[in-house]
Amino acid sequence: MRGQACGALSAGVVALLLCGCVPAGAGPGARGLPYAALAGRALVTLERDYYNGAGGWHMCVPVRCYTTNEDWGADSLTYTLYLHWLLTRDRRVVPVMNALTATAPASHDGGWSDVPLWDSIAAAREYQVTGNLAALGKAILAFQYVADTGRRLFALGACPSVLYQQPGGGYNRLKTLETGASYIKAALLLYQITRSARYLAQAEDQYQAVRRYFLSPDVPLYTVYVFDTGSSCRQVPARYFGSVNGTMIWAGYYLAKATGRAAYLAEAVATAGAVAAHLGDATGVYAGLQAENDIAEPLIEAMYVLATGGHQAFARHWLLAAASAAASDITGNGSYGRFFDGPPPRAPVTAWQVNGGLALALVAAALDPQGRPADPGFWAGAPFVADDLTLGSHPVRVTFTGRAVAIVGTLGEQCCESGHARVFIDGQPTFDQTGIWQNKSSSGVPLADSVLFAWRWPRPGQHTIEISPGLPNGKEGTSFFHMTGYYTVR
Repeated sequence: MRGQACGALSAGVVALLLCGCVPAGAGPGARGLPYAALAGRALVTLERDYYNGAGGWHMCVPVRCYTTNEDWGADSLTYTLYLHWLLTRDRRVVPVMNALTATAPASHDGGWSDVPLWDSIAAAREYQVTGNLAALGKAILAFQYVADTGRRLFALGACPSVLYQQPGGGYNRLKTLETGASYIKAALLLYQITRSARYLAQAEDQYQAVRRYFLSPDVPLYTVYVFDTGSSCRQVPARYFGSVNGTMIWAGYYLAKATGRAAYLAEAVATAGAVAAHLGDATGVYAGLQAENDIAEPLIEAMYVLATGGHQAFARHWLLAAASAAASDITGNGSYGRFFDGPPPRAPVTAWQVNGGLALALVAAALDPQGRPADPGFWAGAPFVADDLTLGSHPVRVTFTGRAVAIVGTLGEQCCESGHARVFIDGQPTFDQTGIWQNKSSSGVPLADSVLFAWRWPRPGQHTIEISPGLPNGKEGTSFFHMTGYYTVR
């Protein structure tokens, strides 16, 4: 596929993109292209900049932090490539998926519970594209490690039906829905491929366990963390990662198709509706407040499934609104930041950040190929206000007049996990209480000039963003926040 992307586009558009005659994401002229052309640019970025040409994914672009074909960052790019194939049936994806199959992990003994499941999903997608039995074998082995062999390591504690992330609970006794939701999706994919009733039963069992322990009590959204001390299981409230909520939407949709039970679809639609209603900024555009270790492709894929197969008009609107905003979030090399409503990041863009924007461009082209973003130059000329502020015992406050703000600092400044903060907008906490988890850098390196938070409003006004100390826990750690300045749009 190298050098031959964009099979669904006209030859003229492809030639412009590949020869560089259209500046790659450089200014309103490039970003004002129709969604079909933006999808072509996204695919070029995926296969030219992130794919290494030999069965691996670069985890940072334009610089190279490392290259791999394992775990959720790399797997998210495989998912995105699969999504392109699903939308276009582009045969040039086949050799890439075969190369990824060849380098995919052959075993996961002794590892964490979520890693094999991310990998199982990726291998299943590779099989669906290629029919390569080696991919199916790796998908089965990775899933079986968690579902069968590894249960003695993970199915422990006060709520053993959901699994520890680390063997025996590790240092923090954490159970993450990154494991549970991926378990359901991996099992359902294997059921779709093999028609083995055992996989369907495993998916249904885990789905019910997840709803018992991770579903929030007052809204049909799933928080991502539960701590199991061995005597009790306690949610960390309102950590609404896009990956897990998207995967649970997808799971509900396909469980309904597999079983004929309408309740599954109703639950999927309810969660998707709550995402649309609660997890956006003041303009309704999805605001990825999740930590940088989340991925958004599963949410984009799930919303597309509901918009098309599920005939849910709100899901189509949600996707196109996000795609319109994200057109002003494209870097010079065609990468997207993790904040669809934010400006193009100046820092290197990691695999964990970019997959959502790339996937969004692909589905927008499928839904409305000749449609165009409403305001592709939204952030053009936005002034940067240097403001070096560090969170101490008192909150940090940023007050400004405008209709958008983007706060900038170093992601992973004290690398690479402990250190987060709560965010209040005009005195109100964000609905997703992930806040700013600044020190979490999945790439393992500090990334200066990163967008730490972005938000838009329908019209200009005076606003205050307050960053307050985080509430310590065993995953996000203690409090930390340090900004170097912010952009505003008046």
